[in-house]
This record gives sequence, structure tokens and C-alpha cells, in this order.
Amino acid sequence: MKKRDEALQSIEGSPFDVCVIGGGATGAACALDAQLRGLKTVLLDAADFAGATSSASTKLIHGGVRYLEEAVRHCDPAQYHLVARALRERRLMLRNGPYLSRVMEFLVPCRGWKDVAYYDAGLKLYDWIAGPASLSPSHFLNCRETARKLPTLNSEKLVGSVSFSDGQFDDARYNIALILTYAEAGGEALNYARITAFEKDAQGKLVAAEVEDQFTRRKFNIRARAFINATGPFSDSIRALANPAARPRIRPSKGVHILLPLEVMPGDAALLIPKTEDGRVLFAIPWMGRLLVGTTETEISIGDELSVRKEEVEYLLRHLNRYLAYPVVSEQIVSGTAGVRPLISQGDTRDTKSLARDDVLEQYSRTSSEAAPFGPTNFISIMGGKWTTHRAMAEDTINAVQKLLLGSLTPCLTREYPLLGSHGYAPELWQSLRQNFNLPERTARHLAAKFGATAYKVLELLDEDPALANPLLPNLAPLAAEVVYCARNEMAVTIEDILFRRLGVQLHGWRSAIHAAPVAGSLLAREFAWPPEFTRRSIHEYVQALNRHLESAGLEPEPPISSLNL
Repeated sequence: MKKRDEALQSIEGSPFDVCVIGGGATGAACALDAQLRGLKTVLLDAADFAGATSSASTKLIHGGVRYLEEAVRHCDPAQYHLVARALRERRLMLRNGPYLSRVMEFLVPCRGWKDVAYYDAGLKLYDWIAGPASLSPSHFLNCRETARKLPTLNSEKLVGSVSFSDGQFDDARYNIALILTYAEAGGEALNYARITAFEKDAQGKLVAAEVEDQFTRRKFNIRARAFINATGPFSDSIRALANPAARPRIRPSKGVHILLPLEVMPGDAALLIPKTEDGRVLFAIPWMGRLLVGTTETEISIGDELSVRKEEVEYLLRHLNRYLAYPVVSEQIVSGTAGVRPLISQGDTRDTKSLARDDVLEQYSRTSSEAAPFGPTNFISIMGGKWTTHRAMAEDTINAVQKLLLGSLTPCLTREYPLLGSHGYAPELWQSLRQNFNLPERTARHLAAKFGATAYKVLELLDEDPALANPLLPNLAPLAAEVVYCARNEMAVTIEDILFRRLGVQLHGWRSAIHAAPVAGSLLAREFAWPPEFTRRSIHEYVQALNRHLESAGLEPEPPISSLNL
């Protein structure tokens, strides 16, 4: 992938067939699909790639057992369609990104035989809908088998559990891998590039987008034949730029996850809490050496502060502790994340948890009463949906683009298109890395899980500077070489880009990320020739932001930045 300044030079002044706005899961998938079908494509994001919703998910590749329950209870075909489509896509996601995903076993605890019958029947239906894409059959586990898989579960009131399988993945890295794969196919991508306006021709079609570089505040135009709005919760703002008469469609909903030490619930199996006091399901999932617990559902407005709040922590722990033998307290939280789901409004529905997670493809036509005379026909918005269906959403979107531009379709290639890092990957890759480069096991596993076969290119940097073999902190797996590699090859330009989305340190622990910030900042300063004052300010602002997260969650902040020897 090009460095950011190189990408700017290539993009500015070049004409494109397709301009994709939004570098999250859906936008990245749209860009990859379009480029592979022979359309010259540019991808833009107002912040970092995967910088919002796409890095704040529950890390699941799933059909959605709750959506299936809603489909059955309310005879809702939209929910059923979502589940069926997602279960088909689940296998493709697992296959296309093998180093970033895995099959995981989930246990649904049952406090009576009525529960067993209910959940067993529902999950058998889940298996049946998956058909050939099923991962493994659901089945009942008695108390002893349940306790063996989840030893810290309070089994006193349980008769057992129902086991089923779904997928798990590294959402931020999967998103980055989509963009890297797109760039390898010849696509142009640029982060921190905000669309501020559109230029139209005499017929009302969009001919160019005005783009503002978020670092220099310099503006320039990008010309394209078609524009795709894939900005998730921010879709309405881009729709309004293209068509001031457009009615709002997005119902943003805040979801929160917290991370705990894995010792809280050791093992490889995950827990699905089937019903909370407000009718949701919660997950407690082993993820990257931590226990991920979530999620909440709160309707918000775009622009509201996104942080894990004390009352949300209490909500999650209250429901988790009902199933644990040893209750968890808030002081055990090591990290958390808050994100916005871009739900689509549906009539009078007020409760966001009851809204379907299906997607909507909006394209203006000359016969549309809403569009005429304002709606540009070469502007397409793909809204809603979920991570698991990102590829299918992109396929539908690029089908519409091809019909618009070419009048016909060429085959979609993304159904079986391995992401960068998948070629040459095998589950035992970490062992080869450990042996060939004399790495600690945790570092070798980390490199294989984040980069796949591309980990060898990361480690080639050690020949350039042996000091890059040092870890960011003595107790962390990531190496200094990873910071340099991501700055040079993955368009990471800020400390948060590195520690959150590229390496995952921030989710592993807020306090670890605070103490790793000076090291990451110094490495970036060396790569980008940052002035000392800019480096100090960047580190200080990042540490301040994480301390605000700690305080918002009801935790003690880290000591003042002066104590970090900056």
C-alpha cells in the first residue's frame, strides 16, 4: 500500500470510475469488489480506516440467534432474511480471512428443562437455515460437561447448556486487510480525507467531490463517474450533501463492550446470556487474551460522545455476574469500546433493539418522486447491515454501479478471494516465526494473528534495525517493528491508528496503551520527521483521551503525563 503522501499525489487530478466514501467494512468491500471487476476505484475516509463502527463490533461472524428468535416470534421475514444471508456469508468470511477468524463454540446456559427444549429447538433451526454452510451441529451439554468448558460458571441453578458454533474475527484487522487487498489489486485509498461538497453537471449528476485533507486542511477535487456512500452512521450527512431534499434514514444506536482478564472465564468457549432485563442477549467471549463482554443498546445522536460510561459498565457486570460463581467488579475492567450501529428507521419503531440489522441500497432514478429533480442518479448509498454481510452488501452495490455505468454485469470475484496475508498462512505459522526469528511464543502468535503470512515482511525490518525487535513494553507482545511497518505499508499516521486498530494494544488494556504511547509516538516521529513539540503533543493528547475513557468508566486515571518521562 502506498504511503499517504504518495497516495495524495496519485489521486489528485486523476479521473475514476467509482469513488467510494467510507473506509469501514462495507466501503472497503465495495472498493475491493469494484476494483476486481475492472472499475478504476478510489476509496476515501474522513478519519482512519475502520475508525468508527467497524472496529467496535462484538467480533462475531454470525447469523444472529436473537434475530432468528425475533423472526419466529413476530413472523418477520426481514429478520429471517438477515439470518439466512448472514449464515451463508459466515463461511465465506472465515475462508477468505483464515488468520483473522476462527470457529468458536458458544454455550447457552439453561436453568430448567423448558429452557433446554426452547433453545435446543431454536438452535436446531439455526443449523437448518445454515444448511451446507453449517459449522457444527448444536447439542445439549449436561452440568458436568458445561462446567468443564466454563469452570467459573455458577452451575447451582443450571441443568446444563445448549452448545452451538459461530465465527469470531479481529474486526479492525479484517477491515485493514480488505483495504490492503484492494490496494494490492491496484486501487487507490486515502484516509483522513473528508468529503465537504459535491460538484454537479447541468443534468444534476455528480461529477466531482471536494475533499479536505484533515492534516493540512488543503482542499482538492476528485472526479468520478459514480459515487458510493458507505459511511455507516454518517450516511445521512453525505446524502444531504448530494441531495439536500433527502429525508434522514439512520437511527444511530450506541453499543458498548468491556474487556476483562481472561481468568474471569477461562477456556475457549463463549457464553451467550439469553435474556437481559430489557430483552437483549449478551455475549462473554474469549478474545485476544481477554474476555469481551457486551453489548448495550442506547439510541443516541450523531456527535454524542462515545465512551464507556459507568452505568453501562454496571449493566454489563450485573447480567454477567448472574451466571458467574465469583462476581466481577468494575475495577477488574482493563479496557472497553463504544461504537455506533447505523440502524435504518422503520416507521414508528421507537426501540432500536427491535430494528432489523438488514441493509438498504438507495439509488435515485429519474422516475423517483423523492429524487426528482434533486437526486443525482450516479449517487448510491448502502446503509445499515452488519459486519457478517459486508461482502454481500458490496456485491449488491457494485451490481448497481455496473448496471449504471455499463448496462451489464461482470462476475463478482470476492466470494472466494483470500485477503492479503492468507496465501501461505497455516495455523502453525506462529511456530515457524518463533523458530526462524527467535521470538517469544506470545509475540509469534500475535504476529501470525495480526498479519498472517505478511508477518515475514514485518520481521524483515529487523535486518534494517535490530532494535526494532524490542517489544513496545516488556509485558506486551507487539514489537517496535510493527509500528514502523504499519506506518510505511498500512497508512497508519497517528498513535491511535497504531495502538488501537493496527496492533490492538488499546483494547488489550487502556493502561498498557498509555505506557506504550511514548514508544509508538517516538517511532512515528522518526518515520515522519515530526518536530519534538508535535511528538510530545501527540503523545499527551492520546494519553489524555485514554484517561478520559478510564474516568468515564468509573476507573482511576493513570498518573500525570509528566511521570511517563516524556
